[in-house]
Amino acid sequence: MAVAVGIYGISVGALGVAAGLSVWQSCALSLLMFTGGSQFAFIGVVAAGGSGAAAWAAATLLGLRNLVYGAQLKALIRPRSALVVPMAHLTIDESTAVAMSQDEHDEQVRGFWTTGIGVFVLWNLFTLAGALAGNAMGDPRRWGLDGAAVAAFLGLLWPRLTGRDPIAIAVVAALVTTVAVPLLPAGIPVLVAALATTLVWCLRGRRGAVAS
Repeated sequence: MAVAVGIYGISVGALGVAAGLSVWQSCALSLLMFTGGSQFAFIGVVAAGGSGAAAWAAATLLGLRNLVYGAQLKALIRPRSALVVPMAHLTIDESTAVAMSQDEHDEQVRGFWTTGIGVFVLWNLFTLAGALAGNAMGDPRRWGLDGAAVAAFLGLLWPRLTGRDPIAIAVVAALVTTVAVPLLPAGIPVLVAALATTLVWCLRGRRGAVAS
């Protein structure tokens, strides 16, 4: 898991440099943010000419799922207080999935830390490699790296489309984003789509409560 995901970090470094970030800024993004979806969102907004505030907002929205992961993992692993902060930083899709797929507590703890630390180390090493190679690679579209963010988001989204509500919300988000992209500055369409899907979710929940 760590090797497969870590190698993918090369696209973050290459795309960061192509978007106008320095090598060290690209590396700092992986070191401090360390959540792939948010990093791709940040870089994507910057590359499209969006403001820093829009990039930060888009990255933050995509990182909110880690709050849910953190609450689940804290109850599952029951870490000592000194480990809460580093555990929070290593809470990503992969470390959560590996930990929660185990049946025994010791293996849940082992799975979380092994995956989290392994991905962190390799992700940052390959981010550096991608950033150093970024200028030599030229246009990242020649290598298909411009599609890396889209592929990552689809990979995270697709397994969750298992019911009518998630599919309906995904369709609403796609339609709202498609309409908003040509009309709004870079980074803003994803915020509008998030607001629209939140409203849809609330309305469906209210109707369900009334029906029951």
